[in-house]
Amino acid sequence: MYGDEATIRRILTELGDTWAVVGLSANRDRAAYGVAQVLQRFGKRIVPVHPKAETVHGEPGYASLADIPFDVDVVDVFVNSSLAGAVADDAVAKGARAVWFQLGVVDEAAYVRSRAAGLEMVMDRCPAIEIPRLH
Repeated sequence: MYGDEATIRRILTELGDTWAVVGLSANRDRAAYGVAQVLQRFGKRIVPVHPKAETVHGEPGYASLADIPFDVDVVDVFVNSSLAGAVADDAVAKGARAVWFQLGVVDEAAYVRSRAAGLEMVMDRCPAIEIPRLH
């Protein structure tokens, strides 16, 4: 299990409200679009991270985590598992407090590296499913 209930609660309620959503674009058909909307409804500031750097849900986008000119609390990852490890490493370099791999995104080595670097981490879960249960 990559993310017990206590870790999920801590990430969603204690570690900060600025969430970089990697893989978020203006494409309404993608899961990231709806999940980011739910996070906003629950008071999170979402920061779109996508090569197109599009504005989504009223928030300006950035091409990479490194391009974001302010601190990020949580990095929510909507990319293929084969790419997710590099994003987790970028989250560590950015100084994020937690990494959240979405449903279907699993990289055990990235989990170990992120935890060893002191970040909280959840894999293969969805914050849009988890956060309403806390309210």
